[in-house]
Amino acid sequence: MAEFDQSTVGNRLLKALPEQTFAALRPHLTALDLPLRYVLTEANEPNEFVYFIESGLGSVVATSSDDERIEVGHVGWEGLGGYHVVLMTDRTPNRTFMQTPGTGLSVPVAAFLDILDGHKAARDLFLRYVHSCEVQLAHSALANGRYSMQERLARWLLMCHDRLGGDHLLLTHEFLALMLGVRRSGVTNELHILEGLHAIKATRGNIQVIDRERLEEVAGGCYGLPEREYERLIGLPIAVERKRAS
Repeated sequence: MAEFDQSTVGNRLLKALPEQTFAALRPHLTALDLPLRYVLTEANEPNEFVYFIESGLGSVVATSSDDERIEVGHVGWEGLGGYHVVLMTDRTPNRTFMQTPGTGLSVPVAAFLDILDGHKAARDLFLRYVHSCEVQLAHSALANGRYSMQERLARWLLMCHDRLGGDHLLLTHEFLALMLGVRRSGVTNELHILEGLHAIKATRGNIQVIDRERLEEVAGGCYGLPEREYERLIGLPIAVERKRAS
């Protein structure tokens, strides 16, 4: 069994746990690769595990009864795949899968719930995390209703940039269309505009963030508040500190 050191784990929630709680959780952690399309949570099926993502990006997708789909959230190193179990429900109609490959740590749901029962500080931390997800979801609805496609695209790219370790985002146009609930051609046009602003460089299956500050200017008020709320509640920022583009 691998030993895990809290000072070196990449997941923000694991880092934010009290030392005593991390020590209790450590024997239940299993490291695993999370390849592209790996399913963290299947819709309407009980979870066997929760996942602390260390790298890569998970996509939470809502699907209607007539098979309309849209992404409603991200899960990266700031979060927990299968977080609905914190609310004492064993399943969710949403599906979560890896949109970019990475690595993570799994914990059996039964062991995770035992930790929540025995460690109030941990339960409170995870409930605060769930609240931060609700705030992010509310701002996605706000962005969809009150902001342009260009502003929304800039917001989603910033959210991906926050959760991935570098400036190269391995995202397809099809995925961006799912994220925004629009046609692929509309995404392509907006990417060209952001390229013209020298904020990004888009190639097949990859978007390079060239000027993050410019992206933040384009996103305007639809980005930032949920990220600040996460930092206030969890005590750590979602994104790693990175140098500004020159």
